[in-house]
Amino acid sequence: MSDILKYDLTDHIATVTLNRPEAMNALTRELYGDLERAMRDAHTDPEVRCVIITGEGRAFCSGDDVKQIMLGEQRDETTRRLRDVRPRPTPAGAAVLECDKPVIAAVNGPAVGWGMDLALMCDIRIASDRAKFGELFIKRGLVADLGGLWRLPAVVGPSKAAELLFTGDVIDAVEAERIGLVSRVVPADDLLTAAREIATKIANNPPIAMRYMKEGLRKSRLASMDEMGAYIGSALGYLFTTEDHREGALSFVERREPVFKGR
Repeated sequence: MSDILKYDLTDHIATVTLNRPEAMNALTRELYGDLERAMRDAHTDPEVRCVIITGEGRAFCSGDDVKQIMLGEQRDETTRRLRDVRPRPTPAGAAVLECDKPVIAAVNGPAVGWGMDLALMCDIRIASDRAKFGELFIKRGLVADLGGLWRLPAVVGPSKAAELLFTGDVIDAVEAERIGLVSRVVPADDLLTAAREIATKIANNPPIAMRYMKEGLRKSRLASMDEMGAYIGSALGYLFTTEDHREGALSFVERREPVFKGR
């Protein structure tokens, strides 16, 4: 990975920081690639139990770097479109969505365009009081990625999602909390502390059960009641055999804090 993305692993929490503050963390092809690799690394690393994604400086992510990704296509539009557009999810977005560890977006400032989609692809969103959100794709003659068209309706409801997608309006952190787009809003100086507090609670829980819990949430978006029942039965059948389940039960009986080892 390059210096435009920072990756830190401390106490089972991987912090991924978009690091182009001079460009409000706008995404270049290189930064998209770095983000994909960071999320794939977090997915496969057994030491990682939770991921925080945030931005350096005053912005979370201002979306695509227009000069490179959009205007650059005009130099040879046909060739670039054939090369860059594929009938599949954006690789970086897929890496975030497919990560089997819980992912928290610590939205420190504006999250617009693909920046808002990136926040939506995370499991939990904590916002600074300086955050703003906007699905600006319609303003550029484009459609949103999976964050906007797949996740947003499930998060805020189809009517509010349609309003945000069709107008391209930008909303502040207070409105984002009101409509359920973010879990909470905190002062800017407290954002990473609040995100790490949640991440620590998650990291202290049994990682195998956490992976099954996250997969269950993913399946619940499309599965029927019978399909979910089958998944839950299968998951419990395995989880009852784990050392972590035994530790959870013993710690309750012995009135102590559990220590989970991911076994």
